[in-house]
Amino acid sequence: MTVDDQRHHASTRAHDGTLLAYQYEGAGYPLVLLAGQANNHHWWDGVREDFHATHRTITLDYRGTGNSGKPEDGYSTEVFAEDVIAVLDDLGIERADVYGTSMGGRVAQWVAARHPARVRHLVLGCTSPGGPHAIERDASVRRALAQANPEASRRTLVDLMYTPAWSAEHPGPYTTLGDPDMPPYARRGHLLASNRHNAWDALPHIGAPTLILHGDQDRLTPAANAPLLAARIRDSRTRTLPGARHAYFEECRPHASALVTAFLTAAPNALPRSYASPAPEELSNPVD
Repeated sequence: MTVDDQRHHASTRAHDGTLLAYQYEGAGYPLVLLAGQANNHHWWDGVREDFHATHRTITLDYRGTGNSGKPEDGYSTEVFAEDVIAVLDDLGIERADVYGTSMGGRVAQWVAARHPARVRHLVLGCTSPGGPHAIERDASVRRALAQANPEASRRTLVDLMYTPAWSAEHPGPYTTLGDPDMPPYARRGHLLASNRHNAWDALPHIGAPTLILHGDQDRLTPAANAPLLAARIRDSRTRTLPGARHAYFEECRPHASALVTAFLTAAPNALPRSYASPAPEELSNPVD
């Protein structure tokens, strides 16, 4: 194990022997942070310190990314979820809070549904249940992302992640646009894993109190998926962030991180089940 500043780096093996690199930082109750599709742990670099007053944050490089193994096949959100459990087992952690965004939210659904005793609180951000019940991005977004020109595709992704005003003030580099060192076959594996995700029937098995967050201007994963998740998870509450796109957790960082921390540390039932967020400047207390 090496230590880079305050972040510890370690590794373990998945059930199939694949190397899993993971990282942990801070002290307090364990909080697993799960990144989006084709991204490594650096997805969380801009916000993970927001949780260190109350939590020890744990991330991992999904198989196919970062310092983890890169098998030719075997990519699915269910497999990623079992990799999360392998990391928790290696750390000797019986129970943790779990916060997943985008594809990480899909992975988190399986962790909470298949291993309910391992999850204390669940946060699902900018994600969907997958399958035929999900609300898919429109055809124009799919076409724009599929452009052959890499720079044009990158500009499209930046626009889907952040508002123009925010990206103009924060020109990058961004840590949410994918792991640049992934081999093409692993990138395809992640795409298929996310596209094939379908946890609809599993969602009612989630017993952890759940907070569902979504930017109301998210076109990558439409915000209409939030109420679908809420309807299937019995102890859930939703919050929408006005004007936010897919990377709400970074663009609306103070607001979003405060909401998550309040939920993770609040007494049970402290938050109503469904409510719209005020504008950040109106927020005096993140717990309504």
